[in-house]
Amino acid sequence: MSSLSANWKPNLRDFNKLARPLRLKAFGPAGLVAGAFALVLAAALTVLPSPAQAQAAPAAKPTAAALSDTVLIVGDSLSAEYGLRRGTGWVPLLEKKLAAEKRPVKVINASISGDTTSGGRSRLAGLLAQHKPTIVVIELGGNDALRGLPLDMTEKNLLAMTQASKKAGAKVLLLGMQVPPNYGGTYGKTFAGLFSKVAQAEKVAVVPFFLKGIADVDDAESRFQADRIHPNQQSQATMLANVWPDLNKLLR
Repeated sequence: MSSLSANWKPNLRDFNKLARPLRLKAFGPAGLVAGAFALVLAAALTVLPSPAQAQAAPAAKPTAAALSDTVLIVGDSLSAEYGLRRGTGWVPLLEKKLAAEKRPVKVINASISGDTTSGGRSRLAGLLAQHKPTIVVIELGGNDALRGLPLDMTEKNLLAMTQASKKAGAKVLLLGMQVPPNYGGTYGKTFAGLFSKVAQAEKVAVVPFFLKGIADVDDAESRFQADRIHPNQQSQATMLANVWPDLNKLLR
């Protein structure tokens, strides 16, 4: 029942005035009944919506803000601008790219220099609860290898972080890493394969080698800072280029 019909209180004096012409035309009690019925019907027709109006109004289209993504990046020094001038790392470059394309995407860089998969795993729950990301980029594992940590532990941590992110409703992108040949062929191959292995098991996106085109080229030394571990400023655009195709597919 509409709010109008629910609150309507008929005035009997006005009703009689309106019904009198109908009663005179119809002659007698039967005419009065018919006239009253006609009056009520006419009043109802002015209140009730047409069949087209009665249909539910279509839901409003979501606004651009409602469709925007929040990208949470959980990484180490490679994403924390270690040794770089602020605003020149691949994450700020990503933000600038999104802004230039007018993409309503919020980027949260929760990367910490020196972090391992264990450290990332321990703080992920809090980050998920605080930021409620729609996409989580996991860029961890390099420090695990540099410290010679057990590979099965790294794998379990990556798996746990991926599962936690998915449970929170976020899509996941893993950024894979490799280690120099001096770590041994078996160790290096197994480590490099961890990222694709986890991605395949959990059906999430993966960049097999985050530093492709930087660490695997003939003039690799010129693309790193003096420590030969961290890519220099000129390499940040290449890092973003490695991430962008897979990240772009996850964005709304």
